[in-house]
Amino acid sequence: MAKDLFYSLDLNLLRTFMVLSQELNMRKTADRLFVSQPAISQALQKLRNHFDDPLFIKVRTGLEPTAFATSLATKITPYLDGISTTLNASQAFSPADINSTLKIALSPPALTCLSGTLFNIIKKEAPNAQLELVSWTASSPQDIQKGQVLMGVSYATEHLSKEVFTQELVQLTGLLLVRQDHPIKAKTVVPEDLAGYEIAVMITAGWNDNFSYASKILDKYNVDHKVSFRSEHIMALIDVVQHTDMYLPHSNLFPIDSYPTLRAVNVLFEGEPFHYPVYSYMHLKNRNSPLLNWLHSIIKKVLIEQIDQ
Repeated sequence: MAKDLFYSLDLNLLRTFMVLSQELNMRKTADRLFVSQPAISQALQKLRNHFDDPLFIKVRTGLEPTAFATSLATKITPYLDGISTTLNASQAFSPADINSTLKIALSPPALTCLSGTLFNIIKKEAPNAQLELVSWTASSPQDIQKGQVLMGVSYATEHLSKEVFTQELVQLTGLLLVRQDHPIKAKTVVPEDLAGYEIAVMITAGWNDNFSYASKILDKYNVDHKVSFRSEHIMALIDVVQHTDMYLPHSNLFPIDSYPTLRAVNVLFEGEPFHYPVYSYMHLKNRNSPLLNWLHSIIKKVLIEQIDQ
């Protein structure tokens, strides 16, 4: 039975053969392949044994291909070029080529503050994409694992599967939202200034389902307080704050200019504002995906622009 020259060949040797055919020089071939000249010599010897042909003869100017080597190079070049083109094309990415639904789960604060801006930017860069924004829920990490959600944006979430990859997007600065004529008049307060006022809390699944971060911090400073209203819906929270002396802990992500009946109050803890991160979540297998990296960068850009307003 004749020797199978394809399946018995280390295909890495074909790349060496092609570069040798092009350069006809051992040193230049080694430089292009980022290996040593002895490594090229060893590869050439394996090729000679495999094809039972000298392939390249040393001459004064370098190397000269044998008739077999010239014929072989001519025949296999189109196939190797095709493989090269296919592999390199797989790394190319253009948002304009997206023609699918991008389903993103956003935490309630992000969903409220970013939806319109995010939609406009994505439609500009990916006009054929369909954007579907849903609320981040306790099941969102599982939805990402199952491929039902492409990406999530939320605060730190505990007990994540190792299949979910996390990247920080931005650091937010905490602040309070109150009605314009709220008894607290100062633009900046300390925890003690909040004593006696009730709190309206926005629920973000997986982050503060059963407690209030503001309450925990005020407990630390022994400040009298009470959580009187909790909701996942920002408009319900805003409505309550507009009609009471309650305050709503939020962040500099909130578009305060769009709500003239509200004003923002900064809070300093031992002279420093409170910072906390927002993350993007995706399936681990997609951590190097050009599409997901593009989405991450777009969302980060929108978050930063919103914060800087």
